[in-house]
Amino acid sequence: MSILRFLPAAILGVILIAAAWPQAFTSIPYDRQFRDFPNAPISRQFPLGTDELGRDRLSRLLYGTRISLLAAPAAALLSTLLAAFAGGLAGYFGGWWDKSAAVLLDLMLSMPWLFLLIIVRALLPLNVPSTLSLLVTFGLIGLLGWPPAARVVRAGCRDLRQSDLVMQARACGLTRGRILVRHVLPNVKPLLIAQFWAAIPLYILAEANLGLLGLGVADPLPSWGNLLRPLESGFAPAAGAWAPLVLMLIVVGCLYLTRPTEIVAR
Repeated sequence: MSILRFLPAAILGVILIAAAWPQAFTSIPYDRQFRDFPNAPISRQFPLGTDELGRDRLSRLLYGTRISLLAAPAAALLSTLLAAFAGGLAGYFGGWWDKSAAVLLDLMLSMPWLFLLIIVRALLPLNVPSTLSLLVTFGLIGLLGWPPAARVVRAGCRDLRQSDLVMQARACGLTRGRILVRHVLPNVKPLLIAQFWAAIPLYILAEANLGLLGLGVADPLPSWGNLLRPLESGFAPAAGAWAPLVLMLIVVGCLYLTRPTEIVAR
């Protein structure tokens, strides 16, 4: 592994460890309010200061990082599975399956994905519990983010439809569904892995955009999206308020640098 891939991978590993065990770095709960110290500056007691409600920024950053780094891959997995299902059916079965999928994909890809996500999320209730808002936010991201990956899977399965492998499987009497699951989709597995890995940073940024608009994960549950909201104020943000943005950019950059070679080739 080259240093260009090893160093970002090591940085990601350190961030994941810190996010997995935030108690090792702070004993303060993310929702505890120090009412006597609102907007406290950086100090030994509060390494990143406190927000306007007196909550420790470091604690909220660590727990928010854990939420974002767990929920974004879960949403990417959901969209990858949907892409494998829709693209596999369309590419392998052909006929009206392929024509219907092509129309649906063209329709969804013609609309700006982020704007579509914002519109759908805005139509849903906003005053929901924080845990439910987490599921709704990343669930919508996963449900609406599958068309680009489905188009790639569709093309790969269509190329395999007349391959010698599939012809031999048909000659052995296997059903079309079994051929798709056991022979066709495993051969597009590298494409699925590449699409999954490429979706993670995209979904992290999508949640951040929703959070900035107040449509993402709701307080008091922290995520990178709602941690970035103080940067929207007209006043100069405290130094600790920039930490979520810096950390998010580092993680997104490391994810792109460590992406599978299939993405680079494409």
